Amino acid sequence: MKEDTIPETIDHIADLELEREVECIDFEIGDHVVYPHHGAGQVMKKEDKEILGEVRRYLTIKILHNDMTVMVPCENAGKAGLRRIIDAETVEKVLGVLSDDLSEMPKNWNRRFKHNRDKIKTGDIYELAEVVRNLAIREQDKGLSTGEKQMYTRAKKILASELMYALEKSEDDAESYLDDVLTREDLAATG
Repeated sequence: MKEDTIPETIDHIADLELEREVECIDFEIGDHVVYPHHGAGQVMKKEDKEILGEVRRYLTIKILHNDMTVMVPCENAGKAGLRRIIDAETVEKVLGVLSDDLSEMPKNWNRRFKHNRDKIKTGDIYELAEVVRNLAIREQDKGLSTGEKQMYTRAKKILASELMYALEKSEDDAESYLDDVLTREDLAATG
């Protein structure tokens, strides 16, 4: 088993210009963005709102895969991990992570769950792909706990939502594409 499956040429998300220090002026209505822990969506509005006596600028983002709308204060967009959708080159690197070997994970399911949850929260596409891959392999080999099954389903949805925009596919096609990649990789890992 490998400890780190993120491509060796990538030290940090910043190396691929997946910028964290973004501002609302960086986004326009209609732009596709990723909001960590929720997935990819589309900027629907930029507006000023008064909340608790303070006027702040907000982005309203529609998250497609779960039909959720989130409002992100512009001043916190970078801290919240809001970023642009990955490009085609990054998609290839994500597919590389998905096809890599299982990486080291805690044996105890509680620790493993927290470990994976923390990786998903980072908003780093490679960390997310690693969680999806590891849970896919673990599901094939040993099965998943109920909590891990829910996490796996959610993580796949988040990853597919970004692939949908990056590859210009429908939501269903992006999910099928990801399932095909994982199935092919699961068979390669176990066969």
